[in-house]
Amino acid sequence: MIMKKIAIDLMGGDYAPAEILAGALSFAKENEDVELYLVGIGENFKDVQLPKNCVKVVTDDFLPMDVKPTEAIRRRKSTMYVSCQLAREKKVDAVVSAGNTGALLACATFVVGRIKGIERPTLAVPIPTKNDFCVLADAGANIDVKPSNLLQFAIMGVEYAKLLGKDNPTIGLLNVGTEENKGTQKEKEAFQVLKERFGNQFIGNVEGNDLNTGKVDVVVADGFHGNIAMKTMEGAAKMITELIKSEVKKNIISALGALLMKPVFNSLKNKLDPKKYGGTFFIGVEGVVVKAHGNSNRTAIFNALKVAKKGVEEELPLKIKEALLKCAE
Repeated sequence: MIMKKIAIDLMGGDYAPAEILAGALSFAKENEDVELYLVGIGENFKDVQLPKNCVKVVTDDFLPMDVKPTEAIRRRKSTMYVSCQLAREKKVDAVVSAGNTGALLACATFVVGRIKGIERPTLAVPIPTKNDFCVLADAGANIDVKPSNLLQFAIMGVEYAKLLGKDNPTIGLLNVGTEENKGTQKEKEAFQVLKERFGNQFIGNVEGNDLNTGKVDVVVADGFHGNIAMKTMEGAAKMITELIKSEVKKNIISALGALLMKPVFNSLKNKLDPKKYGGTFFIGVEGVVVKAHGNSNRTAIFNALKVAKKGVEEELPLKIKEALLKCAE
């Protein structure tokens, strides 16, 4: 049996290293077919008994959450950089980090390396819809893009959606209206190249209020607007949850009603919980790189490692290469 190898940055994230290490050790114990490279500083490993399928990688630097991407590239002994270097040298198949998004994008792009033909890797995020989910690409990695970048985001987003179970993913372009002539010149040009490349698979422009309806399987956007859309959805979900809790406490009737509806509320909470997905891919690089949320706890890290494992098993980078070749034909 060929073991899958995953490196995890123990010092990335708001709750590093304790929660990161706890999630990693839990994952290692339940996934004996994975060899986990724990990349940390010396003190991370004091009084820690590692499972047999864990490899200790010690360095002496780590990146703060507010680090600049350019600095991340220079600090070659940081836990994030070393994790990505392991992927570059093919010592591991995947990297997981809950560290700074821009820093990880820089390390993924310039250390792990881009897939030949990819102009910019993208951060692709599954977001909940009325039916199941859709993939948002880009969700914050690339602020200023060209129409050709948006086409590649769509190609990579489609492959990710297939990995998550979508058979023939439909695509929409995030815009201020559904009409073909809406948006800036960038969106208008992107509309045409997406239509030419995907045909009926591209259903046209979608608005912000379409994202959670299940209208399309892949939503294409630049990172600026994609991130705003994603954060707005997260905020709205949090507000609704808090309002429900507040109303429940007002009287006994509300409390009894809430008790009867508890299974429904639990199901809703699970669907909207970002920890369920754990992490998302930086797609377009030579390897599997997973970005876990900055406030990830041990459960989220466990799930982020599951995402990385699936990306390796499904050979996501190879499928993106094949899709690019098909597009070039």
